[in-house]
Amino acid sequence: MQPRRARPGQEVIQNSKEVLSLLQEKTPTFKPVLAIIQAGDDNLMQEVNQNLAEEAGLNITHVCLPAESGEDEIIDEILKINEDSRVHGLALQIAETSFSNKILNALKPEKDVDGLTDVNLGKLVRGDAHECFISPVARAVIELLEKSVGVNLDGKKILVIGAHGSLEATLQCLFQRKGSMTMSSQWKTPQLQGKLQDADIVVLGSPKPEEIPLSWIQPGTTVFNCSRDFLSGRAACVSPGVHGISPIAEDVSLLAAALRIQNMVSSGRRWLREQQHRRWRLHCLKLQPLSPVPSDIEISRAQTPKAVEILAKEIGLLADEIEIYGKSKAKVRLSLLERLKDQADGKYVLVAGITPTPLGEGKSTVTIGLVQALTAHLNVNSFACLRQPSQGPTFGVKGGAAGGGYAQVIPMEEFNLHLTGDIHAITAANNLLAAAIDARILHENTQTDKALYNRLVPSVNGVREFSKIQLARLKRLGINKTDPSALTEEEMRKFARLDIDPSTITWQRVVDTNDRFLRKITVGQANTEKGCSRQAQFDIAVASEIMAVLALTDSLSDMKERLGRMVVASDKNGQPVTADDLGVTGALTVLMKDAIKPNLMQTLEGTPVFVHAGPFANIAHGNSSVLADKIALKLVGEGGFVVTEAGFGADIGMEKFFNIKCRASGLVPSVVVLVATVRALKMHGGGPSVTAGVPLKKEYTEENLQLVADGCCNLEKQIQIAQLFGVPVVVALNVFKTDTRAEIDLVCELAKRAGAFNAVPCYHWSIGGKGSVDLAWAVREAASKESRFQFLYDVQLPIVEKIRTIAQSVYGAKDIELSPEAQSKIDRYTEQGFGNLPICMAKTHLSLSHQPDKKGVPKGFILPISDVRASIGAGFIYPLVGTMSTMPGLPTRPCFYDIDLDTETEQVKGLF
Repeated sequence: MQPRRARPGQEVIQNSKEVLSLLQEKTPTFKPVLAIIQAGDDNLMQEVNQNLAEEAGLNITHVCLPAESGEDEIIDEILKINEDSRVHGLALQIAETSFSNKILNALKPEKDVDGLTDVNLGKLVRGDAHECFISPVARAVIELLEKSVGVNLDGKKILVIGAHGSLEATLQCLFQRKGSMTMSSQWKTPQLQGKLQDADIVVLGSPKPEEIPLSWIQPGTTVFNCSRDFLSGRAACVSPGVHGISPIAEDVSLLAAALRIQNMVSSGRRWLREQQHRRWRLHCLKLQPLSPVPSDIEISRAQTPKAVEILAKEIGLLADEIEIYGKSKAKVRLSLLERLKDQADGKYVLVAGITPTPLGEGKSTVTIGLVQALTAHLNVNSFACLRQPSQGPTFGVKGGAAGGGYAQVIPMEEFNLHLTGDIHAITAANNLLAAAIDARILHENTQTDKALYNRLVPSVNGVREFSKIQLARLKRLGINKTDPSALTEEEMRKFARLDIDPSTITWQRVVDTNDRFLRKITVGQANTEKGCSRQAQFDIAVASEIMAVLALTDSLSDMKERLGRMVVASDKNGQPVTADDLGVTGALTVLMKDAIKPNLMQTLEGTPVFVHAGPFANIAHGNSSVLADKIALKLVGEGGFVVTEAGFGADIGMEKFFNIKCRASGLVPSVVVLVATVRALKMHGGGPSVTAGVPLKKEYTEENLQLVADGCCNLEKQIQIAQLFGVPVVVALNVFKTDTRAEIDLVCELAKRAGAFNAVPCYHWSIGGKGSVDLAWAVREAASKESRFQFLYDVQLPIVEKIRTIAQSVYGAKDIELSPEAQSKIDRYTEQGFGNLPICMAKTHLSLSHQPDKKGVPKGFILPISDVRASIGAGFIYPLVGTMSTMPGLPTRPCFYDIDLDTETEQVKGLF
């Protein structure tokens, strides 16, 4: 009895299965997907492909088109699959006549597992077979000849007949590499009979016409049929009973299908390798610094940014992971986090500063200078993560926040103005919720229980049912019913009435403009509001809790939950009223669905930047988004750096970064870069006051070592604050042209004595990343040390004790003093179950104390807590220190006097 012959391709499938298993040991969730675009019915090969894929451990998706589908329809499907990151290979099962150059070259070469594209053919011809996909059909012919038939191809005469395009070229190339003498011919070629009779092996690339007799093929000649009709099962190999035809030709189709699976596994392996950390092949933009340094907007406009899709590709983003806004901005989809979830994070660096002065310390500039140095000059993957600036300061006093000099985000006018509309989305969502509160009070005050219930749960086309969010409210109330007609009168009342106490409303309307006349307003004065007027106020948009939610969330579902948890008031029984209770959570999420995606931009030297979320640090937690940081950490990979910035001084922005943001994200920082300037230290040392727009006094433009030494007390205090959290500190001294070498050396020396890991002068403002290379080396060295990060307090402590810990350990206060209102709010929040949240102090940024004019390191003061509010959705309690305003005002001469538009060129002027 003869041994049973192994199924063609069985060994190939088994090897593919083993390779895939090894890949999945390292990446358990990985499963390659082969997409097959099929035009017409071809169920036999569909079944073969499906069975082989399942055996090897792959997934297959079939795109079935009508047999008469045209070129454009097929190409549309190809382009969709090209951009689908879940698909690793693409094969075409269409009629021979449909294989146009346009269709073939629409295929992405890295997904072309049938080796049809010019790119794959070119690599094969060039000898780079290990870098390309080779036609499975051509490989099957060669393998069957050598292994099954046992033919030594060296010196054999081979005739490839009726083949076209990629199959013909691949067969010729492979046979020639085996030493064969290969001829190619079409069926209507003159002297075909002679060529057939002279050949040792005949490979049929298309069906034999009836007028060509089989007798032209010599007995004993090996014939392989690899025409598409045969391979798809629509034609037999040869006519029955023909003398001398090899019986194994029919195995080509099975082996070719198996080799396609092998190509798929190779494609998946390449894809996985590309997902692993690698040094970016980033094309950095060259700087040509001028002296004197031009204005920020002139510098920005002189540099042409890369197209954002090119930048995205350079840093490892897939085409379907970005949404492009114009030429230089894009949003990045959160699906990236799932794709890169197994990749190691990079190092996490926070840029903070000394207590700020009107002179400005340049944290954003240092942040940009540092990443330009790391990536453009040290060839290290790095990402800057910045907050989006509010329109308030941009048109008020401070100006924009894109950095400055030769360390900027570009285009700076797009960065500083609307960007991609995130703040507008926050404003819309915030004010929708504010409108819902007052409208609900009005309707409850003017309707009976029954009328109110009937309007909240109306009958539509004779059907009455609760919405999803209403069912959630019923569940919270302990009413386990789903039929609106089944509720008792008491249950209807309980469901329909929120009974909001207007005096407890904490949710304010917002606008992204500094407008002091909105600090106290009256709403509901029109007769149509039926006497439901009350005193209220506007906050600036970036102070909205929705901004804080955006900055702290880690997913779309988490954001929706946080939005629903936001407490807007208390009812008349003292219980919290939330956005969920008002039924508005889904609508808020819809308004915020695009805002949750970080915005990708670039620096002057073409390195990547995420701009996302923009809470102020004095009246909110003052940090860019957790999502931007998490995505950036995955993109830079192990050995890379993500540099993010905290608002204002280390006592405010850095403390909140550690105690609030790091608790929310679970991320552990590696280094703190503490920014200082000689002239700001002089102010802390007792230098004269400074007024914007007025020339600086000589104390700030001439050497004064005593003022510098006296002012370093503030720098030393901020270093000590960072050390409370166990994170090494590198001081970045932002150098100005009026600084002397003696002043620079003195600051660096005193910083090291105070415990800084290192202190480095920086010149990025005048020459770009090259001027911060020393800082980059210092940060890399500090980041190599083991982190001993710790939180300042346990969130389980009582609210008062957490406030006291921050006041004494961070600000240096002797104690705190609570107003009766603040104590009442603390008692209420504790009773409502919110006592275990972290603390977000709303305090002046101009001093360690509550008094803005107290520079240096004030001592012995009592910190007054005038009020306490709760951001339950964001996840913190925020005490207001002293007379803290959440709506800035405009000065006598705002920035908008200098901002203009050239109506011919459409260029913005006057931004800084």
